[in-house]
Amino acid sequence: MAKRDYYEVLGVNRDADEDTLKKAYRKLAMKHHPDRNPDNPKAEEAFKEAKEAWEILSDADKRAAYDQYGHAGVDPSMGAAAGAGMGGFADAFGDIFGEIFGGGRGRNGVYRGADLRYNLEISLEEAARGTDTQIRIPTQAKCETCEGSGAKPGTRPTACPTCDGHGQVRMQQGFFSIQQTCPRCHGTGKIVPTPCGTCNGAGAVKKQKTLSVKIPAGVDEGDRIRLSGEGEMGANGGPPGDLYVVMHLKPHAMFKRDGTNLHCDMPVSIATAALGGEIEIPTLDGQAKIRIPPETQTGKVFRLRGKGIKQVRGSGHGDLMCHVYIETPVNLTARQRELLLEFESISSEDPSRHNPQTKGWFDKVRDFFGG
Repeated sequence: MAKRDYYEVLGVNRDADEDTLKKAYRKLAMKHHPDRNPDNPKAEEAFKEAKEAWEILSDADKRAAYDQYGHAGVDPSMGAAAGAGMGGFADAFGDIFGEIFGGGRGRNGVYRGADLRYNLEISLEEAARGTDTQIRIPTQAKCETCEGSGAKPGTRPTACPTCDGHGQVRMQQGFFSIQQTCPRCHGTGKIVPTPCGTCNGAGAVKKQKTLSVKIPAGVDEGDRIRLSGEGEMGANGGPPGDLYVVMHLKPHAMFKRDGTNLHCDMPVSIATAALGGEIEIPTLDGQAKIRIPPETQTGKVFRLRGKGIKQVRGSGHGDLMCHVYIETPVNLTARQRELLLEFESISSEDPSRHNPQTKGWFDKVRDFFGG
């Protein structure tokens, strides 16, 4: 199985600073540490994966190599000499099985670029209505100084002396003769004796790229938008990977989302709850009115059909669920206190009629204590 992109493993963008990387790694390490998950082998694998990503991205040199060449740039086996011991032999078999079963590596060291991830925060309103936005991501572009050759202007790459320009070397292990990618030129068949001063022989330079992203109406937390060919550049002429823009919804001051439905808490005064009335509430489409019937209790839910979120695939809409809670008045005046005391006195004359829930609760308490 091909390795996941290290930035995706940690759940950060490619331009994340050291503090962001450290926080992301610590969070994953705490979550998946084997001591916390003794019977979960998947957690141990996730822990090792996060640790490997952190070790590469926290090292400036390794991170630069990874940003430029992907996993091939930080793979220790790629720098091993031809004809190495059993480690090289195992790598050769890895190359063979990778080609047979569809690994990322092809002939002559050609790699498809890794898929990348970009975390995008959007508001609930943007998710509900859809929007067009732009993102800036770091990317590798062909060096204009050397036109992608990696060689200093006026010079050119030469045939690799290790593989004689074939990009492949042959290894002998007992009865086996195995052909594998040349570890010196990484399958290109060429080396650069005099590297370009702009790109240091890489043939590519790091730049910022602006991409347009069309966000459809109805996207939810964790939904991904695929930008084909905008991922990590391929190696040795391989195709680029894809970029996945992952949606993250900002907390909303009024609404909580549950799929296509929205929920909100609706405070109602004691007088309105008891006598009934009409109140206005906000929706994503503007103001709406709700008729409150007399004797409404806390916990009552009013459903406004079609006032939720549009289905991302389809034409239907969810609903808005308004949850009533009776607000107790505060900062009472003397007159208000007087009226409430009078109201309580009248209500206590016939509690089963005016406060049936309270009376029922006290009856249960009395029965519980054997009264």
